[in-house]
Amino acid sequence: MTNQDAVPVRQAATVLLVRDNPFAVLMVERHAKAFHGSAMVFPGGVVDKPDWSPDWLPYLEGAQGLADAERASRIGACRELFEEVAILLATIPAHNVNPALDFFEMIRTSGGKLRLDALHPFAHWVTPVGVPKRFDTRFYICHEPEGHDAVCDGVETVRLEWVAAATALELPLSGPRMVAFPTKLNLQRLAESASAQEAIDAARARPAFITQPVMVQTDDGPRVRIPAEAGYAVTEGLPITH
Repeated sequence: MTNQDAVPVRQAATVLLVRDNPFAVLMVERHAKAFHGSAMVFPGGVVDKPDWSPDWLPYLEGAQGLADAERASRIGACRELFEEVAILLATIPAHNVNPALDFFEMIRTSGGKLRLDALHPFAHWVTPVGVPKRFDTRFYICHEPEGHDAVCDGVETVRLEWVAAATALELPLSGPRMVAFPTKLNLQRLAESASAQEAIDAARARPAFITQPVMVQTDDGPRVRIPAEAGYAVTEGLPITH
């Protein structure tokens, strides 16, 4: 096993939160000192150990039939969405929760349940061998819930904006306000739809596929390459190097 092969692959989850009038997706700017510093990303992060706990089962809607990893990813996605932009996917009004509690206790004591069924699989990517940090990331798409206003946490994320996918595609692949290659491709996929519901319907109809890029050397330097079977219009892009 090489040192590159030994880099642990951490499970992660991210959310394309969408709304209409006009059709847009929520994106956040990472803190300059964070991983992907100053990048424009969808809200999300690493799935934590408590997200796997079976103690969650009485406090979930839509968990039936989900494998453990899928259930933990959706719980992690809900938690990250709440922590980063104050959006809560649950069967309770936002004013009935106590954000001073840890996420599990907040839901358990609220009398409500997390809405795992509000999240629809959109894509699944695994970071290639050869980069310093590797993630097994599930992307979900979800309607913006009524009665919730997105607010940046000011720690991991420093600003947010609702942006049309076509507009976000104009962001660069490197430098300030960059979008990483997987983000760019999932924005392209989102831009193929004309409304939030159309994008969700397309995601539900799409066959499951794990996109696993490989690092390749080209005349223009190192690139990542993905299989055509992943269903994206582009199959090669810049690697993530920080």
